[in-house]
Amino acid sequence: MVDFKLTGKVALVAGASRGIGRAIAIAFAEQGADVVVSSRKQADLDEVAKEIRQTGRKGVAIAAHMAKAEDSRALVEKIKAEFGRIDILVNCAGTNPYFGPMIDAEEWAWDTTFNVNLKGPFLLSQIVARLMREMGGGNIVNIASIGGIRPGANQAIYSVTKAGMIMLTKAMSNEWAQYNIRVNAIAPGVIKTRMAEALWKDPAVGAAAANRTALKRLGVPEDIAGAAVFLASEASSYITGETIVISGGSY
Repeated sequence: MVDFKLTGKVALVAGASRGIGRAIAIAFAEQGADVVVSSRKQADLDEVAKEIRQTGRKGVAIAAHMAKAEDSRALVEKIKAEFGRIDILVNCAGTNPYFGPMIDAEEWAWDTTFNVNLKGPFLLSQIVARLMREMGGGNIVNIASIGGIRPGANQAIYSVTKAGMIMLTKAMSNEWAQYNIRVNAIAPGVIKTRMAEALWKDPAVGAAAANRTALKRLGVPEDIAGAAVFLASEASSYITGETIVISGGSY
């Protein structure tokens, strides 16, 4: 039987206050998981945790800055104290503070983007993987971007971090398979989220982006959530180290 259920699982979704992370957290709860949501703003997280509890599952909100190792360690310790385990980790926290030519980018843009998009997921995954190793296994799902496969216009630094996320996924999956930890990634195209507003909010820009897809529409966060459920469940038990592109057939 193909099993997409997550009943009895404990999931941590980092970067879950809105957009793709929020949609994944709610989808996990709908499939039976208890879900811890984390990002920097507690008030936003509280609203997501409330939505999770409305599904009948436990929803816990813990604010943390994923680029800080001490925050990640404290986050995992709190979850361990509450649930005793973490079965699923989703690295969805991300930023794109600079939109423009790479030749004009300042050092702060590079450092900020790498700290949040690549250093943070590495640190959190490392800490969670140690717990998963003790438990006998687990699943990690990294949210990359189609920009990590081909660079987006005026998004070179962001694209480099997401290419790094795809390689990080491969490296972790290769090393951690011995602990029964599967690691996969999702590379979304243009999704209608607040962070991607520069790519779709203007009607003409959004229409042009939609026309560059085979399906002639932009994605929504729920389009990504289904794939995350698949990768976190036993339905994908023989998949690790892979990146699933979800872009509506963009070209």
